[in-house]
Amino acid sequence: MANEIWLFRHGETEWSKSGAHTSRTDLSLTPDGRGHAKQLGRWLAGREFSAVFTSPLKRARETCELAGYGDVAQIDPNLHEWDYGDYEGLSTPDIRKKRPDWNLWRDGVPNGEAIGQVAARSRTVIDGALKVEGDVALFAHGHVLRILTACWLDQTPDAARLYALSTASVSSLGFERDTRVITTWNISVGKLKCEGQT
Repeated sequence: MANEIWLFRHGETEWSKSGAHTSRTDLSLTPDGRGHAKQLGRWLAGREFSAVFTSPLKRARETCELAGYGDVAQIDPNLHEWDYGDYEGLSTPDIRKKRPDWNLWRDGVPNGEAIGQVAARSRTVIDGALKVEGDVALFAHGHVLRILTACWLDQTPDAARLYALSTASVSSLGFERDTRVITTWNISVGKLKCEGQT
């Protein structure tokens, strides 16, 4: 059984920087995003994981590669970001021009995935991680990792709204005795001390 599941949100992209909802649009990291992914790798300093999984999308794969795990990572389509349907590329203020009270967690997205579908994918990832002996690393996206966390804690998927995640951040899920818990949450790469730093 996995001791801990480590969650790594991808580095910055132009759309994450602007607040645009990004799912199937396959963006690369910005120069800052690439730098943060490399810094993440320096902080991890070659730490070994029993298994490493990444979303198939470029921004997650690039983060994984620049952090030093590209050669061992397996692509897991279940780590794909929530498909935002018609709201792809739009920010919350853009959407609220037409739907003033819109809330992603409550209202969902037209012609995209329902939150329950994202939760089902997340539970599949968790089930797979629990079959691994040792620590597991997941490189993915903000909303899918938040929903995965809510599922880990046996909460309803919309509880994910309570778990903010920065780009290029580190979080981890584990156990306190037999209880599933959050062991680390949303430590941004800028706050990580790399080997040799004081």
